[in-house]
Order: sequence, then structure tokens, then C-alpha cells
Amino acid sequence: MLRTLSLLCALAPAHSTIELTPDTFNKEVFEKEHAGSTNVLIADVDCTAAGEPLCERFGIEGFPTIKVFNPPDEDGEDYEGGRELDELKEFVLTLGPGCSPSTRDNCSADELKQLDETLAMPDADRVAELLRIQEDLTAKEKAHAALLESLQAQFDESNKALEADKKAAKPRIKQLKMAGTKLPEVKEEL
Repeated sequence: MLRTLSLLCALAPAHSTIELTPDTFNKEVFEKEHAGSTNVLIADVDCTAAGEPLCERFGIEGFPTIKVFNPPDEDGEDYEGGRELDELKEFVLTLGPGCSPSTRDNCSADELKQLDETLAMPDADRVAELLRIQEDLTAKEKAHAALLESLQAQFDESNKALEADKKAAKPRIKQLKMAGTKLPEVKEEL
């Protein structure tokens, strides 16, 4: 069975160093292991330079990030597995062509039933459903971003007030401490 793996490795730029160790991702060893492979492609992208649009397209926000593209998937999935060479090798063995019209023998009974139902739908209905799902997700992403913005604004306002209170209290705290005022010891209960 054909095993296919594409990894899009978004690495931190040189001025923001994240050392690639066996704990993060031993890319060099993995790449050497699959040199010349037609089934495994490993690509590095600097998200702060020319690769920024690509990183935005695939939602890469942190570093290092590994995305997995297993045909016919063109959107990629976040790789959450281990970064050791043995773990990556084991993961590659789980990959292969998924359930699709051209690889029906890779489908479970449930997947085959769902695939047949989907293929039986008129093209216009499939397009409409896909658009509806994508529009729904886009609306939820926008609502999430708005919530985050609102929470950030609330945090900023609260933080500004807290810092102002600290600044205002500082002279009095200093005066009380200079007068020898000591807080009672707090005994922690076990």
C-alpha cells in the first residue's frame, strides 16, 4: 500500500531561536531517512518572510509546527504526535490513501455508506453544503476573534486600572513600611 506524507514544518526565524532537538523535532534525521522519496515531502517555511501567506493559509501560528498532508487532503492537519524519529516513522506507517471514490477498498463499511450517500447527492447540493459549512465556520471564527478582542480590551482596561492603583498606593505602602509596620505571618492550614 502506498504511504504518503507531506510535512510542512514552520520553523522560527533565526532571530527567534527554537532549537530543534529530539524533543521538538529531529527533522534532519527524518529528512535524511526519506531522501529521494516520492512519497514523503518535507518542506520548511519561514512564516516571517516570503512564506507568510502560506502560513496564513494553513493557520500556522506557533513554532515549530508540523502539518500533515495525506492525499487527497489539501488543507493539511496539525500533527500532534511525538517528534522522535521512531514516533514519526510509526506515524508514517499509519498513513496512506484515505477513503475516496478511487480508493474504495480503504473504506470501512460506515465510510463506504457515507461516501455512497455523498456521491449520490447532486453536485449543486454538495457544493451548497460545503459552502454552508465553510460559511458557518468562518462566522464562528469571526465571533471567536471578536470575543478575543473584547476580552483583550477588558484585560487591558483592568490592567491599566490595576497599575494605576498600584502606583497610587506605592507612596503609602512605602510610608507604612518605613514606620516599621509589619504584616502578621499567615499560617497555612494543611
